[in-house]
Amino acid sequence: MDLLILFGALIILLVIGVPVAFSLGLASLATMAYLDIPLVVAFQRMAAGMNVFALMAIPFFIYAGELMNQSGIAERLVKFAHSLLARVRGGLGLVNVSSSMMFGAISGSAVASASAMGSTLIPMMKKQGYDADYAVNVTATAATTGLLIPPSHNMIIYAISAGGGLSIGSLFLAGIVPGILLGLGLMLVTYLVAVKRGYPRGAFPGWSQVLRHFIGAFPGLFTVFIILGGILSGVFTATESSAIAVIYTVIVAVFVYRSLNWNGFVTASINAVKTTAMILLIIGAAGSFGWLLAVMEVPVQLSTVLLTISENPLIILLIVNLILLMLGTFMDMSPLIVITTPIFLPVMVGIGMDPVQFGIMLILNLGLGLVTPPVGTVLFVTCAVGGIRIEDTLRSIWPFYLVFIAVLALVTYLPSTTLFLPSLFN
Repeated sequence: MDLLILFGALIILLVIGVPVAFSLGLASLATMAYLDIPLVVAFQRMAAGMNVFALMAIPFFIYAGELMNQSGIAERLVKFAHSLLARVRGGLGLVNVSSSMMFGAISGSAVASASAMGSTLIPMMKKQGYDADYAVNVTATAATTGLLIPPSHNMIIYAISAGGGLSIGSLFLAGIVPGILLGLGLMLVTYLVAVKRGYPRGAFPGWSQVLRHFIGAFPGLFTVFIILGGILSGVFTATESSAIAVIYTVIVAVFVYRSLNWNGFVTASINAVKTTAMILLIIGAAGSFGWLLAVMEVPVQLSTVLLTISENPLIILLIVNLILLMLGTFMDMSPLIVITTPIFLPVMVGIGMDPVQFGIMLILNLGLGLVTPPVGTVLFVTCAVGGIRIEDTLRSIWPFYLVFIAVLALVTYLPSTTLFLPSLFN
C-alpha cells in the first residue's frame, strides 16, 4: 500500500501538471504521513540531498555554458564547422551535428545546445532549401551528444545519486567514446537522408578560411581541455575545475572575443541562477523520494522481481533498458537520475555491471527520452524554433532513433565502449 501511495500520488500529480519537484515532495509527504513518519524528515532529507559539496560543480558548469552562449561561441563553432563541411551534400546538417557536439561539450546541456544551435542553424537550413522536419530532427538529436561528451552536469548528479563514491573524472572519460559514436552515427544518417532528399552542396572556402575559423573557435573549445586535463592530472577536482571554467570563460569572452557586454553578463547570470535553482530543488525533492525508496526496500524487491522473470543478465539488461526508455519519455532527466539510480544501480551491480558503465547507459537512455514524445523537452524546443508540430517530425525521425539504439546496445553489452578510457587513467 505504501508503494501505491508513493508512486500513485507522483503519477497523479504529474498528470495534472504539478511541477516535478513539487510532485516528488508532495508524494513523499503523503507516504510519510501514511507510514506515520514525522513530516520533518522529508525536509531534512531534502536539505541533506542538496547539501553535497560536489553539487557545487553544477552551477559553475551551467554558468560557464551560459556565458559562452552569450559571448557568441555557438556562432564561432558553426563558422568553423561550416568551413570544413559545407561542400558535402547536406553539409549544413553535418555542420549542425558537429557544432552541437562541440558546443555540448562546453555547455553540458542538451536544452542549451538545442536552443543555441536551433536558433542559429534551423532558420539557415530552411532558407537554403532544407525541409523543416529534417532541420528539427538533426538539431534535436545532435543536441543530446553534449550529455555524454564531458563536462556533463548530469554525470555529477549520477555520481552523487550513486552514493558519492564514483569518480566524476572516470564518468567524464567513460562518456567520450559513446558521445563520439553517437555523433558520428547521427552524421551518417544526416548525410544519407540529405542524399536521398537531394539537398544542396556548398562551396569550400579554402584552407585559409578553415584555419581562420578554427583559430576563432579554439579559445572556447580549449575549455574542455582545461577541465579534463586538470581533473585527470590531479591539479584540481571536478568541482574546482568548474569554477576555473567560469573564470577562463569570462577572460576569453571579455578580453579575447570581446563580445560579452554587461547585458549579456546579466542575462547569463540570471539564466544560470534559474537553471541551478530548478535542478537543486528537484535534487532535494528527489532525495526525500529516494530515501523512502530505500526505506521500503524497493531495489531489493525489484531485483527479486527481475530474477523471477529471468536469471540471464542479458535479458535483465534489456528489461531495465526498456523501463528506462519508457520513463525517459515522461519525465525530465535530472529527477529521473536521482530516482532511478538507487533503484536500478544495486540490481546492475548485482549482475556484474560496472557502476560507471551503468551511469552512461542511464544517461544515454534518458537522453533519448528528451527527443521522444510526449514530454521530449529538447524536441519541443527545436520544434518551436522550427515552427513545426512534433507530430510532423515523428514520420521522419526514426533513422535517428536507430542510431541511439545502436549506441545504447554497444554501451549496454560491450563494457569496453565505456570503460576503456577510464581504465587507462586508473
